[in-house]
Amino acid sequence: MTNSEALELFRQTGALLEGHFILRSGRHSRQFFQCAQALQQMPVVERFGAALAERTRTLKPTTVISPAMGGLVIGQEVARQLGLRFIFAEKEDGRLVLRRGFTFSPSETVLVVEDVVTKGGRVQETIDIVRQHGGRLVGVAMLVDRSDGTLDFGVPVASLIRLNVETFDPAALPADLAALPATKPGSK
Repeated sequence: MTNSEALELFRQTGALLEGHFILRSGRHSRQFFQCAQALQQMPVVERFGAALAERTRTLKPTTVISPAMGGLVIGQEVARQLGLRFIFAEKEDGRLVLRRGFTFSPSETVLVVEDVVTKGGRVQETIDIVRQHGGRLVGVAMLVDRSDGTLDFGVPVASLIRLNVETFDPAALPADLAALPATKPGSK
Protein backbone atom coordinates (compact mmCIF):
# COMPACT_ATOMS: atom_id res chain seq x y z
CA MET A 1 0.00 0.00 0.00
CA THR A 2 1.43 3.37 -1.00
CA ASN A 3 1.29 6.59 0.99
CA SER A 4 -1.27 7.94 -1.53
CA GLU A 5 -3.48 4.83 -1.31
CA ALA A 6 -3.52 5.00 2.49
CA LEU A 7 -4.33 8.73 2.42
CA GLU A 8 -7.17 8.06 -0.01
CA LEU A 9 -8.65 5.47 2.38
CA PHE A 10 -8.50 8.06 5.17
CA ARG A 11 -10.30 10.58 2.96
CA GLN A 12 -12.94 8.07 1.79
CA THR A 13 -13.79 7.08 5.36
CA GLY A 14 -13.93 10.67 6.64
CA ALA A 15 -10.93 10.05 8.90
CA LEU A 16 -8.79 12.92 7.54
CA LEU A 17 -10.24 16.16 8.88
CA GLU A 18 -9.35 19.70 7.78
CA GLY A 19 -9.81 22.78 9.99
CA HIS A 20 -8.30 24.01 13.28
CA PHE A 21 -7.47 21.27 15.76
CA ILE A 22 -5.84 21.04 19.16
CA LEU A 23 -3.64 17.94 19.32
CA ARG A 24 -2.97 15.77 22.40
CA SER A 25 0.42 17.51 22.66
CA GLY A 26 -1.34 20.90 23.04
CA ARG A 27 -0.06 22.08 19.66
CA HIS A 28 -2.48 23.21 16.95
CA SER A 29 -2.84 21.85 13.41
CA ARG A 30 -4.85 22.28 10.20
CA GLN A 31 -5.25 18.52 9.83
CA PHE A 32 -6.45 15.81 12.16
CA PHE A 33 -6.46 12.05 11.61
CA GLN A 34 -9.51 10.57 13.33
CA CYS A 35 -8.40 6.96 12.85
CA ALA A 36 -11.49 5.56 14.56
CA GLN A 37 -13.51 6.68 11.52
CA ALA A 38 -11.37 4.53 9.21
CA LEU A 39 -10.94 1.67 11.68
CA GLN A 40 -14.67 1.09 12.16
CA GLN A 41 -14.67 -0.54 8.72
CA MET A 42 -13.24 -4.07 9.00
CA PRO A 43 -12.18 -4.27 5.32
CA VAL A 44 -10.13 -1.09 5.87
CA VAL A 45 -8.68 -2.47 9.11
CA GLU A 46 -7.66 -5.64 7.27
CA ARG A 47 -5.98 -3.68 4.46
CA PHE A 48 -4.08 -1.42 6.86
CA GLY A 49 -3.15 -4.36 9.10
CA ALA A 50 -1.89 -6.43 6.16
CA ALA A 51 0.23 -3.54 4.89
CA LEU A 52 1.83 -2.90 8.31
CA ALA A 53 2.32 -6.63 8.89
CA GLU A 54 4.14 -6.93 5.58
CA ARG A 55 6.42 -4.00 6.47
CA THR A 56 7.32 -5.45 9.88
CA ARG A 57 7.41 -9.21 9.23
CA THR A 58 11.21 -9.27 8.78
CA LEU A 59 11.64 -7.85 12.31
CA LYS A 60 10.39 -11.23 13.58
CA PRO A 61 8.34 -10.00 16.53
CA THR A 62 6.65 -12.55 18.77
CA THR A 63 4.32 -10.04 20.45
CA VAL A 64 2.58 -6.82 19.46
CA ILE A 65 1.81 -4.16 22.08
CA SER A 66 -0.22 -1.00 21.57
CA PRO A 67 -1.05 1.96 23.76
CA ALA A 68 -4.78 2.14 24.52
CA MET A 69 -7.02 3.49 23.09
CA GLY A 70 -5.80 4.62 19.68
CA GLY A 71 -3.51 1.71 18.89
CA LEU A 72 -5.81 -1.11 19.99
CA VAL A 73 -7.66 -1.88 16.76
CA ILE A 74 -4.69 -1.62 14.40
CA GLY A 75 -2.32 -3.31 16.85
CA GLN A 76 -4.63 -6.28 17.24
CA GLU A 77 -5.05 -6.56 13.46
CA VAL A 78 -1.29 -6.45 12.83
CA ALA A 79 -0.85 -9.18 15.45
CA ARG A 80 -3.64 -11.23 13.81
CA GLN A 81 -2.09 -10.82 10.36
CA LEU A 82 1.29 -11.97 11.73
CA GLY A 83 -0.22 -14.75 13.89
CA LEU A 84 1.17 -13.23 17.11
CA ARG A 85 0.11 -12.50 20.66
CA PHE A 86 -1.38 -9.04 21.24
CA ILE A 87 -1.34 -7.04 24.48
CA PHE A 88 -1.85 -3.39 25.37
CA ALA A 89 -0.74 -0.72 27.79
CA GLU A 90 -3.42 1.44 29.37
CA LYS A 91 -3.64 4.58 31.45
CA GLU A 92 -3.52 4.43 35.21
CA ASP A 93 -3.10 7.63 37.21
CA GLY A 94 -2.33 9.54 34.01
CA ARG A 95 0.43 7.28 32.66
CA LEU A 96 0.59 4.11 30.60
CA VAL A 97 1.14 0.85 32.48
CA LEU A 98 0.86 -2.90 31.92
CA ARG A 99 -2.15 -4.38 33.68
CA ARG A 100 -4.39 -7.44 33.40
CA GLY A 101 -1.51 -9.82 34.12
CA PHE A 102 0.37 -8.98 30.91
CA THR A 103 4.11 -9.79 31.08
CA PHE A 104 7.05 -10.42 28.77
CA SER A 105 9.52 -13.29 28.78
CA PRO A 106 13.24 -12.46 28.34
CA SER A 107 13.28 -13.91 24.82
CA GLU A 108 10.14 -12.09 23.67
CA THR A 109 10.63 -9.78 20.70
CA VAL A 110 8.13 -6.94 20.72
CA LEU A 111 6.66 -4.64 18.07
CA VAL A 112 4.90 -1.45 19.21
CA VAL A 113 1.94 -0.48 17.00
CA GLU A 114 0.14 2.89 17.22
CA ASP A 115 -2.40 4.69 15.07
CA VAL A 116 -1.07 8.27 14.72
CA VAL A 117 2.26 9.62 15.95
CA THR A 118 3.25 13.29 16.03
CA LYS A 119 5.94 13.63 18.68
CA GLY A 120 6.02 10.01 19.82
CA GLY A 121 5.21 10.47 23.51
CA ARG A 122 2.83 7.53 23.88
CA VAL A 123 5.05 5.32 21.73
CA GLN A 124 8.04 6.18 23.95
CA GLU A 125 5.99 5.42 27.07
CA THR A 126 5.11 2.03 25.57
CA ILE A 127 8.75 1.37 24.62
CA ASP A 128 9.77 2.15 28.20
CA ILE A 129 7.16 -0.34 29.47
CA VAL A 130 8.49 -3.05 27.14
CA ARG A 131 12.04 -2.51 28.37
CA GLN A 132 11.09 -2.19 32.06
CA HIS A 133 9.28 -5.53 31.85
CA GLY A 134 12.08 -7.41 30.10
CA GLY A 135 10.80 -7.48 26.52
CA ARG A 136 13.16 -6.92 23.58
CA LEU A 137 11.91 -4.12 21.33
CA VAL A 138 12.43 -4.86 17.61
CA GLY A 139 10.42 -2.08 15.96
CA VAL A 140 7.64 0.47 15.90
CA ALA A 141 4.81 0.62 13.37
CA MET A 142 2.07 3.20 12.87
CA LEU A 143 -0.64 4.10 10.44
CA VAL A 144 0.30 7.79 10.31
CA ASP A 145 3.70 9.37 10.99
CA ARG A 146 2.99 13.11 11.24
CA SER A 147 6.72 13.83 11.79
CA ASP A 148 7.65 12.89 8.19
CA GLY A 149 10.10 10.28 9.43
CA THR A 150 12.03 12.48 11.87
CA LEU A 151 11.19 10.37 14.94
CA ASP A 152 13.99 8.17 16.22
CA PHE A 153 13.10 5.37 18.62
CA GLY A 154 16.41 3.53 18.15
CA VAL A 155 14.70 0.68 16.23
CA PRO A 156 13.23 0.33 12.73
CA VAL A 157 10.04 2.35 12.18
CA ALA A 158 7.32 1.55 9.63
CA SER A 159 4.34 3.69 8.65
CA LEU A 160 1.69 3.70 5.95
CA ILE A 161 1.39 7.47 5.77
CA ARG A 162 4.36 9.73 6.28
CA LEU A 163 3.67 13.45 6.26
CA ASN A 164 5.18 16.63 7.52
CA VAL A 165 2.05 18.10 9.08
CA GLU A 166 2.61 21.60 10.36
CA THR A 167 1.85 22.10 14.01
CA PHE A 168 1.85 25.39 15.87
CA ASP A 169 2.38 26.64 19.38
CA PRO A 170 -0.98 28.01 20.60
CA ALA A 171 0.65 31.39 21.28
CA ALA A 172 2.02 31.66 17.74
CA LEU A 173 -0.84 30.70 15.43
CA PRO A 174 -0.90 31.93 11.83
CA ALA A 175 -3.74 34.41 11.21
CA ASP A 176 -5.77 32.02 9.01
CA LEU A 177 -5.74 29.34 11.69
CA ALA A 178 -6.45 31.79 14.53
CA ALA A 179 -9.55 32.95 12.62
CA LEU A 180 -11.07 29.45 12.83
CA PRO A 181 -12.64 28.01 15.98
CA ALA A 182 -10.37 25.35 17.48
CA THR A 183 -11.70 21.87 18.19
CA LYS A 184 -10.15 18.98 20.05
CA PRO A 185 -11.64 15.91 18.36
CA GLY A 186 -9.44 13.31 20.08
CA SER A 187 -11.56 10.37 21.16
CA LYS A 188 -14.90 12.19 21.06
